[in-house]
Amino acid sequence: MTISRFLLRAGCLVAVACLNASPAMAAGLGGGSILSSDDQASSIPQKTDSVEDKARADWRSGTYGPLTSREQTDPDSLPPFGENLFTGGFRGMMADGLNSSYTIKPGDQITLRVWGGVEMESVLPVDAQGNIFLPGIGPVRVQGTTNAQLDGKVRAAIQEVYPENVSVYTNLQGVQPVGVFVTGYVKNPGRYAGTPNDSMLYFLDQAGGIDQALGSYRKIKIKRNGRVINTVDLYDFLINGEIARPQFRDGDTVVVEERGPAISVVGDVERDYRYELTDIRLSGEDVLNLARLKSGVSHVLLRGSRSDGPISRYLPVAEFRGADVRAGDEVLFSADQRDETIVVQLEGSFYGPSRYALPRDAHLGELLNAVGVPKGLTDYQSISIRRESVKEQQAQALQDSLKRLQATYLGASSSTTEESELRVQEAAMIEKFVEQAKKEEPTGRLVVARDDGNIADVRLQDGDVITIPEVSDSLLISGEVVVPQAVVYTQGMTVMDYINSAGGFTQHADEDQILVVRQNGAVRRAEEVELRSGDQILVLPEPPTKNLQLATSITQILYQVAVATKVAIDL
Repeated sequence: MTISRFLLRAGCLVAVACLNASPAMAAGLGGGSILSSDDQASSIPQKTDSVEDKARADWRSGTYGPLTSREQTDPDSLPPFGENLFTGGFRGMMADGLNSSYTIKPGDQITLRVWGGVEMESVLPVDAQGNIFLPGIGPVRVQGTTNAQLDGKVRAAIQEVYPENVSVYTNLQGVQPVGVFVTGYVKNPGRYAGTPNDSMLYFLDQAGGIDQALGSYRKIKIKRNGRVINTVDLYDFLINGEIARPQFRDGDTVVVEERGPAISVVGDVERDYRYELTDIRLSGEDVLNLARLKSGVSHVLLRGSRSDGPISRYLPVAEFRGADVRAGDEVLFSADQRDETIVVQLEGSFYGPSRYALPRDAHLGELLNAVGVPKGLTDYQSISIRRESVKEQQAQALQDSLKRLQATYLGASSSTTEESELRVQEAAMIEKFVEQAKKEEPTGRLVVARDDGNIADVRLQDGDVITIPEVSDSLLISGEVVVPQAVVYTQGMTVMDYINSAGGFTQHADEDQILVVRQNGAVRRAEEVELRSGDQILVLPEPPTKNLQLATSITQILYQVAVATKVAIDL
């Protein structure tokens, strides 16, 4: 062990010891350490095996990365980036076209007021030649003039004729509506009404948006008289809020082109998306700018095909920035940077805080030796751990057993009518049993306290919940007994004595399947153990079938459920 790791471990354990009651303090409170100094070396075996903390590599492939059987994600199976852009939000309100940059065109209406040396008030239309006609002055060309420039241009024309004591006011009263064609890969191609200053998004939204399977979010053309006047990339808008704002004219056309090549971006990202490329390749830096990563992402798995065969590269994020990403590739981001600390939790009878940050390779004995407990009130021989990985294994094992049960008996053939009727009854019973068993949730209990009083010095995992139970004076009787109850433990009473005190067996009880569940999570058959306080007597039900093979299979699963959940399910 290096000096730095030794200091890290020492610091963590000193912190644990300081956060808890010291041995002297614990003794003053009537408490002490879980293990005495004399017992620590003998009770907790020393771990000498090293922990492999490096990612596995597939040396056969010529590339490196974590082994995975998951198939590569096809970009076509993912929604496109920007899928929720067109949901009616842009079509709700038409622009009025009266902003300062609006360019005046034929058909617009201009309000004119002149007072002082001459009086004039009128609403003047812009004619087909782009002029307005001022009485006593003549035509003034305003087509191509912006709204901000209009007042100055009209004022100058009037003051050429009436140079003194004349005030002028102009206002663009309204604009001529336009009809814009929207076509290409959109849901509802057609001609849609708007104003010249409406956004392209307004017209696309009216057409139902871009076809998510076939349309391009990056190649949208605006045509006028057969000539492309603008090309829009909606990724600029989605990421940076930037979009071209051409002024539309009647008869303009918005064309959404076919979707280009794409990549799939999955893993530890906010949303799995298909990202469209403007070229057949891009850099890893480009992908990082597009994707929205979750915190803690450290590595990238890049998979795809090249001319010389498939590739699979597992890279740190910094190294991925310079990677060559091509059409059809899958980019899988992962938070694979392992922390040097884990967090575990205590519950039950102890002094001090309930959560601890420990070195990643810390063992149970190191923590227990630093925890103060109430003296005489803690059953340290019944310590156990609730672990998520154990819970998942128990759940998977139970599901596998139930599937085997269904596969073995539900598909069996019958040679006679009587046998067929029996099969139907058995199938109904099996389905009911499977449905009930699936509802039970395993505890994930890992038994670490042995019958000889020693505690297995297992390596702790992040998220472990360590149970240090109090000494119990009770005993629980449950399962197929007439009156399930908790009773005071009486030394010398047998399992049958306690069952008789609970009213005896029910008619569904299997008198040969009686289990004893210890406080540490261990499950034993009643005939194999001597009762002690804190135990649970669990009577399993008898399978309601005369088929011995089926009854044996169900009994085995009932035992499995009891071990994983401490529950005897009702048949």
